[in-house]
Amino acid sequence: MIPTPDVTHIAPRDKAEILAQALPYIRKFHGKTIVIKYGGNAMTDPQLQEDFAEDVVLLKLVGMNPVVVHGGGPQIETALKRLGKEGKFIQGMRVTDDETMEVVEWVLGGEVQQDIVGLINAAGGKAVGLTGRDGGMIRAKKLKMLDLKDPSIEHDVGNVGEIVSIDPSVVKALQDDAFIPVVSPIGFGEKNESYNINADVVAAKLATVLQAEKLMMLTNISGVLNKEGKLLTELTARQIDELIEDGTISGGMIPKIAGAIDAAKSGVNTVHIVDGRVPHAMLLEILTDQAYGTMIRSH
Repeated sequence: MIPTPDVTHIAPRDKAEILAQALPYIRKFHGKTIVIKYGGNAMTDPQLQEDFAEDVVLLKLVGMNPVVVHGGGPQIETALKRLGKEGKFIQGMRVTDDETMEVVEWVLGGEVQQDIVGLINAAGGKAVGLTGRDGGMIRAKKLKMLDLKDPSIEHDVGNVGEIVSIDPSVVKALQDDAFIPVVSPIGFGEKNESYNINADVVAAKLATVLQAEKLMMLTNISGVLNKEGKLLTELTARQIDELIEDGTISGGMIPKIAGAIDAAKSGVNTVHIVDGRVPHAMLLEILTDQAYGTMIRSH
């Protein structure tokens, strides 16, 4: 049983104020889809896991439609080490041979997915786990990875996929029936082969296809920072292009941001890069006017 936090120190009037402040947001986002990319610390710290599950259930109970897409890099790494396999990366992408792909499938589509489903159910929700195979949801093909310095060189990263198309009908059917879909980022190809796909990319594409109101990306950073290390709470897609050009945004942040910008430009109202290390950060970002990360608007 999840222990209830002690809130006796909050005066009743303050509690009422907090609830009243949430009301316009609940009204505004009622019936809207919110895609949540779940990863980082929020995924490995037991207390943050419970906070996350409670947040997802609360969003569903107040009439929103949360869809969870999860990663699992650290868990895959642990499983590969147990088998004596060394993880290899090219340009930040995991090289996925056939054996590694098997591990990825049973870690993501089995262990990690079912842990999240269990957490949400324990918090009072009704979660259902899916991979890209279920309902023919994520069709993929082998990722062609060109060398960043010399585009004439192509790297073979094995069973890493890029999305060809997403059919969201299985997600919509579950949503309509009060379930919370939990999606593992595994796609399938023309010959039914499996592909490992970047979870940020799946979340961004799924949010676009579902025409989601929001895409929430839980990460291990406080958001997008400027050169002085100060949090930028609101940005447009154009401002982000400028920040990438002048080097303010670099490294592992670029793929996260790229997916976020694509989603924002393709009809997702707002994309939030949220600090997953803050308890209930997602709820605070959606239901209050306090910023717990960077919000990217489409224009």
